[in-house]
Amino acid sequence: METTAEEQLLGPLLLARGTIDRSALLRGDADWLAKAWADPTSRVLLVSDGHTLVRRAGDQVEVILYTTREAPEGERYLLGVEHGVAYFAVAAPLPGFATADTNGRVVSPLGLGDTPEGEPFPAGLRQAGALLGDRDAGLLVYAVALEAWHTTHEFCPRCGSRTKVEAGGHIRVCPEDGSQHFPRVDPAVIMLVRDEHDRCLLARGPQWPEGRLSILAGFVEPGESLEHAVVREVAEEVGITVVDPRYLGSQPWPFPRSLMLGFFARAIGTEVVCDADEIAEARWFSRAELLAALRSGEVRLPPPVSIARRLIETWYGDHLTGDW
Repeated sequence: METTAEEQLLGPLLLARGTIDRSALLRGDADWLAKAWADPTSRVLLVSDGHTLVRRAGDQVEVILYTTREAPEGERYLLGVEHGVAYFAVAAPLPGFATADTNGRVVSPLGLGDTPEGEPFPAGLRQAGALLGDRDAGLLVYAVALEAWHTTHEFCPRCGSRTKVEAGGHIRVCPEDGSQHFPRVDPAVIMLVRDEHDRCLLARGPQWPEGRLSILAGFVEPGESLEHAVVREVAEEVGITVVDPRYLGSQPWPFPRSLMLGFFARAIGTEVVCDADEIAEARWFSRAELLAALRSGEVRLPPPVSIARRLIETWYGDHLTGDW
């Protein structure tokens, strides 16, 4: 079945980009890894609590890459190879920006737009993902995802021993029982629900401020298909039956380890019954109603870096303003 023009995503999903070869066959080659680390052309991206150092270059943002000799000590992750250049990530404090809050998170002294051009600045994917080029976006998503997994899987789930990092940062091995542990990805469906009048259903969670709306989403359960997860999550969260789940695209969302799988779905009925634990409010919008709500400031949408925003714009048929 051909997709309609309306159902074509408006440009690339911003966290689903990347240009490097992940070079999986090289991860277990200790000699190659050692030579690549010693190679002066290799480059290193630093990652700390999901942040790296970037700099503005006009309207664009680029990650700051280091030589392996410049890189601080820390866990190393092979990200891949492009045009003969090996790229690594190192999990370590960001030079010059060691300040952290009480939860250990990086504290940024300025907003990205307030930073002088060319000056290093700590930023995460939510802040800089939409402004990075394809290569840098792919490198940062990869590094953030690996760091998030390693920081929460330091110990063997079988015996509790501290595990060792191997295979270029893609395996943790228990020295006591020899078990191998691999990075985890949690699949989640995210769906734009439309009714018979082609209205879009937007909602917000109880923890969100009024006006901050998005589409529905939820994790896929064990033994469940993606399509069934779409139907189940919508019914659980807003009491609406949907049919014809239609897959549109996917995007990594390493906060900490999700893979978001985007769908359109058609509603049978429009009466909303919210699960108070999950949804504070849910409302139907026509295109004209949504545009008016955005212009008045009554509604704010997810940022452009999210697949939620792309799905909403796909339904609307154009780009929209009014970010969280």
